[in-house]
Amino acid sequence: MAKPKVFEKPTGVKDYLPEAVAKLRTIERNVLDCMERWGYRQIMTPTLEYYDTVGVASSTSDEKLFKLLDKKGTTVVLRSDMTAPIARVVASLLKDHPLPLRLSYHSNVFRAFEDEAGREAEFFQTGGELVGDATADGDAEVVALAIAALKAAGVQSFKIAIGHVGFLHGLFEEALPDRPDAQDALKDRLLQRDHVGFRNALRRFSLSEFDRDRLESVLRLRGGREICERAERIAEHEKARDAVRHLREVWDALCDYGVSGHVLLDLTVIGDFSYYTGMTFEGYAADLGFPVCNGGRYDNLLRQFGRPAAATGFALKTNRILELVGEPTALPPRRVLVAYSARRRTEALRHAADMRSRGGTVVVTQRVDRDPNFGAAGCAASLGYDDVIEFL
Repeated sequence: MAKPKVFEKPTGVKDYLPEAVAKLRTIERNVLDCMERWGYRQIMTPTLEYYDTVGVASSTSDEKLFKLLDKKGTTVVLRSDMTAPIARVVASLLKDHPLPLRLSYHSNVFRAFEDEAGREAEFFQTGGELVGDATADGDAEVVALAIAALKAAGVQSFKIAIGHVGFLHGLFEEALPDRPDAQDALKDRLLQRDHVGFRNALRRFSLSEFDRDRLESVLRLRGGREICERAERIAEHEKARDAVRHLREVWDALCDYGVSGHVLLDLTVIGDFSYYTGMTFEGYAADLGFPVCNGGRYDNLLRQFGRPAAATGFALKTNRILELVGEPTALPPRRVLVAYSARRRTEALRHAADMRSRGGTVVVTQRVDRDPNFGAAGCAASLGYDDVIEFL
């Protein structure tokens, strides 16, 4: 491989210039403030984790993990999400804290994608985890919080699509008993949102016309509370019926939160069906074809760290939101340049410190030569300052 040029960077990572960073920090701050008002306290975890603990517990497939060897030869990974690291902390440093726990975060995460995929290897997530609440009310709280967080981030128009892995597990076990490969193939097509592939797969399998029709009807189970009745008509498996009852309870709670206008039930939404254990959801902005948030219930994860507990969480895809929202509506702070000579440096720096202590103003100090061409008006215009104070 040729030596990279000095200005090149690895595939999948990017630089953020000051304007983009300011926008990103505004989103981060607004969302974390929102979650704090809901009782979710911020947590920070290391960028590096052990592969044999957090790495294998993560929802990220093994080939998408960035793996390294430390000096002892132990495999470590760059964190690929925040849920598994938080589970580790809940089961260790917070093991004596009573449940439920409400935690929030904002972090960069890393995933190894193929070069040609055009996807980012490093990106930002802002999210929350509710640990220790197994109820439909807990699920509804997380969805309502995700809606509040999207609004706080500046996303104006969006929908949250809610599904339940239990419904599809039950339906597929009923229609395709003892055929786990066929079940996984259909679930994978739904996970990829490949409805054409889903229909084609149904035609390849040896199914009765009745089973083929009801499995294909899953693609039409999308709407409000009324689709729960339609879902119950096509599935008699108790696991599927329990899922539908749970979704009814979640929907009713979201109505009480006053956010059901942002929600639709979509029983094709399954998330990672090997990871999620119940309700799952995805948030879509009006002008984008890919999700800006996702989440769901993952009741099996905490068990891997020795503290079994129910849990539901979500993450905002902050990078995508950064591209979606407009510039901050708040007026930028006043920018002042304090220009000084060596002779008056003490006076100038004290004056700058006093201005900063009062807040609301960005104060830049700069030593300048006693150039006869230096003038406050010209300097302010050329360098983007609102004012220039001279100590020459």
